[in-house]
Amino acid sequence: MDNQIVNEYLPDYAVAPGEVLSYELELRDMTQQELAKRTGLTPKHIISLVKAKSAITPETAIKLERALGMPADYWLNLESLYQEAAARINEEASLEHDLVWLNRIQVNAMAKLGWIEKLSDPKAQLVSVLRFFGIASVSQWDDMWPNLNVAYRQHNTHEVFAESISAWLRRGEIEAASIACQPYDKAAFRSALDEIRNLTTQPPEVFVPEMKRLCALAGVAVLFIPALPKSGVSGATRWLNSNKAIIQLSLRYKTDDHLWFTFFHEAAHILLHGKKELFLEGANGLDVEKENEANDFAASELIPRRAFDLFVKQKPISKQSIISFAESQGISAGIVVGQLQHNKHIHVSHCNDLKRRFEWA
Repeated sequence: MDNQIVNEYLPDYAVAPGEVLSYELELRDMTQQELAKRTGLTPKHIISLVKAKSAITPETAIKLERALGMPADYWLNLESLYQEAAARINEEASLEHDLVWLNRIQVNAMAKLGWIEKLSDPKAQLVSVLRFFGIASVSQWDDMWPNLNVAYRQHNTHEVFAESISAWLRRGEIEAASIACQPYDKAAFRSALDEIRNLTTQPPEVFVPEMKRLCALAGVAVLFIPALPKSGVSGATRWLNSNKAIIQLSLRYKTDDHLWFTFFHEAAHILLHGKKELFLEGANGLDVEKENEANDFAASELIPRRAFDLFVKQKPISKQSIISFAESQGISAGIVVGQLQHNKHIHVSHCNDLKRRFEWA
């Protein structure tokens, strides 16, 4: 079959059925008052139809068919075409108005990751972004992500866009929906964390699928989603529903100490805090107490406090002592380095070669 190019004409104007009705009345030399008497409609209603202030309903279309001899489906089709054209014109105006918002969306990065399609037409691109977010217009974005600008603690040296954070979170929602999880079980999740801690010495091809499996069995979907430019976020925790939580990791900081600390920090929010809150690692500065609780949980879960305190009393702290201590605790040496640096027992530039670095494929 030959390929044919079909050009669909979409007019930038809408012809109201009332205009056609007025024209038909003129042809018949019929007044609006007479039509009112013939149809049983009030004169006020006829005026409203002519001025396109009222829509032609199926009941009205039948009355017009009998009074004017023009089929009811003709009038209903006119009304349908008019409403569609009017809606399209209003939509075009709305898209034109909202195009400025598109400048805050990381379109190129999202397209490169395969989240959306890169399009040349700005309005079509805006529509694709709205579909990605699952919203009808930009105004709904404010309803879906109401507090990101407030909750995100801005970095001193980096510009952060709430739109980038929300796109990253939305991608997590999309991917989490396809992850089968058992109903959330707090005891099972707590037990899974103990098993996952033993995976910190393993390479990603081992620990990633296993941590996902263990968490899914306890009702938690674990996701690795690349961070977008201007998002500045490394981890997030929230609940899709009362039986399914999400831990979302970005690998923004690409070393194993940060990855594992972030994971256990987010896990703490699931175990210790409410199901209606959104927690963003390094971003949610609204509840310092809960952030501190999550930090304490992550630190002590990775390295028992008493063992860590005894270790740091040994002087000097060397690479070999770090390696030996990590082996005795059954964890990655990079995690020990990260804790030592954070607590200022060693300088942030020391022993970084003991940390593993991860890169996105």
